Formats: sequence, C-alpha cells, structure tokens
Amino acid sequence: MTSFKSELLARLAARRYIHQCTDAEGLDALAAAGQPIPAYIGFDCTAPSLHVGSLVQIMMLRLLQQAGHKPIVLMGGGTTKIGDPSFRDESRPLLDAAGIAANMAGIKRVFAKFLRFGDGPSDAVMVDNDDWLSRLDYVAFLRDYGRHISVNRMLSQDSVRLRLDREQNLSFLEFNYMVLQAYDFVELARRYGCRLQMGGSDQWGNIIQGVELGRKAGDFALFGLTSPLITTAAGAKMGKTAQGAVWLNADALAPYDYWQFWRNTEDGDVGRFLRLFTDLPESDIRRLEGLEGAERNEAKKCLANEATALCHGAEAAAAAAETARRLFEEGTAGGDQPRVTVAPEALAAGIPVYELLVRAGLAASNGEARRLIKQKGVRVNDQTVDDEFAKLGAGDLGPEGAKLSKGRKQHTLVIAG
Repeated sequence: MTSFKSELLARLAARRYIHQCTDAEGLDALAAAGQPIPAYIGFDCTAPSLHVGSLVQIMMLRLLQQAGHKPIVLMGGGTTKIGDPSFRDESRPLLDAAGIAANMAGIKRVFAKFLRFGDGPSDAVMVDNDDWLSRLDYVAFLRDYGRHISVNRMLSQDSVRLRLDREQNLSFLEFNYMVLQAYDFVELARRYGCRLQMGGSDQWGNIIQGVELGRKAGDFALFGLTSPLITTAAGAKMGKTAQGAVWLNADALAPYDYWQFWRNTEDGDVGRFLRLFTDLPESDIRRLEGLEGAERNEAKKCLANEATALCHGAEAAAAAAETARRLFEEGTAGGDQPRVTVAPEALAAGIPVYELLVRAGLAASNGEARRLIKQKGVRVNDQTVDDEFAKLGAGDLGPEGAKLSKGRKQHTLVIAG
C-alpha cells in the first residue's frame, strides 16, 4: 500500500476507498498542507432515494470531513435533465422539473445523517448544478469551453465506446452530459475553491474531462479520485437483491430490512464492508474479521448495527437487532418484522404459499417460489412446506400471525387484515 503523508489519503487508502487518482503525490501534498480542501461528489436525482450503491461515495465525503476537509454535495438538478449515459445500454427516461424536484427532496434527507452542515471551514455544503447550468448561454459556452473538449478523448471513454461498439444509440443530449459534468467542476472551483472531485470508477472519464477543462479554461490545478466498483464476494453488484434495491431512506426500505441486508453479508465481505461502511477503528475490524465459524455471525451483527445506526440512528438499529434476536433466538416476532397482510376472506379460502412468497418479496415469481418449495427452502411456522401448491389458511395464524421463512435468514409475518 502506498505510504501517504496526509491524513486524508492515508485514511482513504487504509479503508480501501482508492482506485484511481489523477495525481496522488500532488493531492497528498495539498491535503498535508494544513488547509481544508473543498471536494465534491455529484448525485443525480433519478429516484426519490439513493441506495446502497451510492453509500461508498457518501462515506468518502464523511471520511473527508473527519480528516478536516470540506465536503460539497452537488445535487444534479441540471444534469438529471439529460441523464448520465455511463455504462448504460440505453438512454435514461427523462424526468420533468416536478419529478426532479421531488426526487431531490427525498435524496437530500440522507446526507444530514452522515455529514455535518454549516458555515465552518470543514462544514459540508449542498448545492444544485441547475443554478448555473440552466443559465448558460449556449453559443458563449461553446466558444469558451467547447474548444477545450476533445471529442477524440470522449469517444475513447469506455462508457461511450461500449455503446458505439454495440451499435446502440447515443444521443447528442447524452453526449453532452460529460461536458456539463466537466463544467460543474470548473464552476465549483470558481465558486467554492473546490480542488477535488471524487466518485465511483465508472466516473473516471468524466472526472478526467473536468480536471483537464479546469487547467485549460480556468488555470485551476484540480484533482480526481475514484473508488473501486463494489461487488460482493460472489460477484454480484453491491446493493442489488432479489427484492430490489437497498434504499437508504426509511420510507423506501424499513430499517429492519436495511439491518437484515447487512446481517446477511457473505463471510468473505465482512472485513471489507466494515472498513467501507462503518466508523469502527482498524483494531476492532481486524478482531471481527478474524472470527471464524459461528462467531462470524457476531461480526455480521456488528456490521448491521453500525451501518444501520449511521443511516437510521442508533435507536432504529437497536430495535432492528432486538426484533431479529426475538425472531431467531426466541421464535417470536418483533414490531419491526416485515409483514404481509391478507384479507380474511382470502385466508378463509386458503392462499397458496408460493403467492405469499412473491408478495413478501422472498421470490421474484410464482415459478421461482414453487422451486424454492420443492427444494425444501420454505417453512411456515418453522415447519418445512413439502407441497409446492400448499395453502395457508386462517387456522395457520397464531396471535401474532404466521411466520413465513425462506431459508434460515429471511422471514415475514403473514397477518389478517
């Protein structure tokens, strides 16, 4: 591992956040000079909540602030109108102004849990690139900045080249996205003294464009740094499950389900995820990742508790942990346990278990649910379901409902209502 002089890069490297850097030595010297560095990451407003796939970037901003530097959270109110084409097979659906505003309002809520906002030298600020992008004079922009953008370089970027190699349409609108992102960096350098853009590895080409545009058009010495693509030990994309995205807002995903996502981490990911997604010190992480056998579950619970406390608060994390403890250790339900509500008349007639699995998000389709049953992977009230067409009726519900389980880790209560 490279030895850095600055606390910022040393901590980023130790926590495994660094994938690429435009000038690591120069950035290290700047970060070690004793003055807070304003640095930004952009978040487009394509959904009303961010998901776990964005959590690495949020944690990078958190670590940046912990090291004494200034996070800039850039809301993509302007760039969302176009859509980032990076590594996509087709254009993003275009949102209207009301949809973008609603999504932005939902996204903003999560950052206050991870960052300290205010007017101090290292306090975070949140800005919207629509404030300058919507006011651009097109002809003046082309004259002042278009001449500094290399089409050759744009065509060589993987995100563009892959679309063209597959003969998939890349509109002029999307082609301009990287130009506007590059301009964002220059504008933030002017307005806030921003010197560093961070992002995921898929943003490397766009970040390079901004660094070069800053040098050519504004004589700014800018830096870029990316984090690696986060996949699970099994090779799956981080934050994607059979039930869909793992959202960060509680109204999109309950804190209990968020806790369970981390509790179900694969053994090979525990140490890495503790470094990336918690504030635990390295000494604690080394101890936890060294646990073996059944004790490894304690490390997973710690990961779930720490990650959930950061996102939803310590009280929500404790409630989720208690619900899981009661369910797994005592066989009773807690108030946060996921539920499926079934009409009394449906229960009276009996409802197929495979349908309940789909409604609970434990299977993607009726066919998948029946296969799970045939593979002995489904239980009702801790009893294995043998018949793929078995039905659950009112008599299967106890005072708290019926416990529907997929494997050993995923459970839902079926209640009448």
